[in-house]
Amino acid sequence: MFRLVKTSLQITAVSTALLMASGVVNAAEKYGFGKTATDVEIQGWDIDIRPDGMGLPKGEGSVADGEELYEQLCATCHGLFGEGEGRWPVLAGGEDTLQEDRPVKTVGSYWPYASTLYDYIRRAMPFTAPRSLSDDQTYQLAAYVLYLNEVVDEEFVANKDTLAKVEMPNREGFFVDPRPDVKNERCMENCADPSKLNIVGTVAGITPVGHFVEGADAPAASHHGQELKERKMQGEDVAQDTTHAIALSEAAQAGRETYDNACQACHASGLAGSPKLGDKADWKVRIEQGIPVLVEHAINGFTGNSGIMPPKGGRNDLADEQVNQAVTYMVESSQ
Repeated sequence: MFRLVKTSLQITAVSTALLMASGVVNAAEKYGFGKTATDVEIQGWDIDIRPDGMGLPKGEGSVADGEELYEQLCATCHGLFGEGEGRWPVLAGGEDTLQEDRPVKTVGSYWPYASTLYDYIRRAMPFTAPRSLSDDQTYQLAAYVLYLNEVVDEEFVANKDTLAKVEMPNREGFFVDPRPDVKNERCMENCADPSKLNIVGTVAGITPVGHFVEGADAPAASHHGQELKERKMQGEDVAQDTTHAIALSEAAQAGRETYDNACQACHASGLAGSPKLGDKADWKVRIEQGIPVLVEHAINGFTGNSGIMPPKGGRNDLADEQVNQAVTYMVESSQ
């Protein structure tokens, strides 16, 4: 994919140069909309990293620094040692299981290249705030995840040179399938009508289907939306959802957007011991401590008997007032 993207960019650049040289007006000027992408804008999209490490940025991160950052941002979903929480992905272990009936696919057992681990972390993690990590932080997490899988030692420092040289256990496990019956041919006649297709089940809470069927109530990536979707598909009336039928204060109403964007991933499903929105029994003891205590825990982080609350849920871009409002929304929705 990276080759196609870069080739397209190169073709575009050459074409633009030829057009400018010949005096032809570009589309933005001719039609009065859009503008030619600048080098800085192109660099913002050109972030792919090749298996040989080409594309890795400057910076570095040690295993020790990665451990601290991992516990703050990643352990809530992936477990303190990469074992996974609930149904969230396991990151470590699974050695020699790929040929078993139920293989355990982890970074150590399955991924072929360490450079693509960096690529994925930078694009998609943490779950609540993708693309929020600095280059150094991404190197730190990549180093620590590799350490959890015993691919590198505790002294390892990841950078564009060292990470490209890491040899993953499954580096030879990917190949082009030579069997003649594995390539599907395009359907050209008597094809199924896409409008009549319907997904009737997925792995609940992990595979989002809210965007596939008309009438979904929440974003596709929402665990809460997934739950509502499946309940609706089973014929249950979810129009009067109890967590949404409560009269909320002005502060709570302001906090709902923050909850939907930053808190819902954990608090809609009870991930890693987090209290579920609307669960009165789960919130009762917490509410008795008082909102100031809950807000302080939410802003600065808290480790309790049932789970871990990272500072601001891993969303350090949130203002303290936004966190305060989100806590108020969850409290009022759970009384």
